[in-house]
Amino acid sequence: MMEITGLNIYPVKSLRGIRLEEAVVGVRGLAYDRCWMVTDSRHGFITQREMTAMATISVHLTDGCLVLSHPSVSPLEIDLRRKNAERINVTIWKDRLPAMDEGNEASQWLTEVLGSWNGQDLKLFRFSDESIRLVDASCLQGEDSHTAFADGFPFLVASEESLAFLNENLETNEASRITMDRFRPNIVIRGVEPFEEDAFDTLASIEGTYKFGIRKPCKRCPITTTDQATGDRTEPKEPLRTLAMMNTQPYLQGAFFGQNATLLSGDGERICTGDKLEASKNEEKVHRI
Repeated sequence: MMEITGLNIYPVKSLRGIRLEEAVVGVRGLAYDRCWMVTDSRHGFITQREMTAMATISVHLTDGCLVLSHPSVSPLEIDLRRKNAERINVTIWKDRLPAMDEGNEASQWLTEVLGSWNGQDLKLFRFSDESIRLVDASCLQGEDSHTAFADGFPFLVASEESLAFLNENLETNEASRITMDRFRPNIVIRGVEPFEEDAFDTLASIEGTYKFGIRKPCKRCPITTTDQATGDRTEPKEPLRTLAMMNTQPYLQGAFFGQNATLLSGDGERICTGDKLEASKNEEKVHRI
């Protein structure tokens, strides 16, 4: 039986994630997922692609605060209830939208921990509740979907079996095994064949309380080469080289791991580790893997 073995949110894009036992699902993703992002002085987003040390900042949520921690400084607390901050347009990929500036204290804290970018201080922005950032309609199947500061979709699904198979291939290529946090998934599942999730059309709880649409294989970037505990890139070509050699998406070029997903039903429902799942498959996808 397929089940959920891991739930993760990443409140600040590209900082460390938070592992959960349960979460609330919404059209925009799991609650608090990618609701903040770090930017440069021109308000363009910054990730581990540019600053690997972002992986060394821990993130916690209390009843009232977002808390960022790093061994070199005192923690930074951001009030979750703060709504009156100035809205400034920020850029993430091709999207430009208004977001809330978290102020000078957050800017100084991030710059002290991570350093400046192009000689200028970093900034922290919160996704504004009034903003809607649409998912690419060409990837959808009639549903409406939007996301916060995730790269493009509100959910990312991956399986333990796919990771185990990747690690076998890494060892064959004399590379080090890696852990799931390299791929920063929201939902980790178990009980499938390696990369079987690539053939899914939908994924749902067996009780029918929520259902996801599996919409696009996730093309991986250099963030996967970064140790999420240390921020180091000791093997800068892996796992991307091995994933590309595995050719898990024969009709696409590049390295792929995990599936991007949207919420089809269940807005406001709870999702928990241990939940039993069922999937429908797309026959066209089945023939491709």
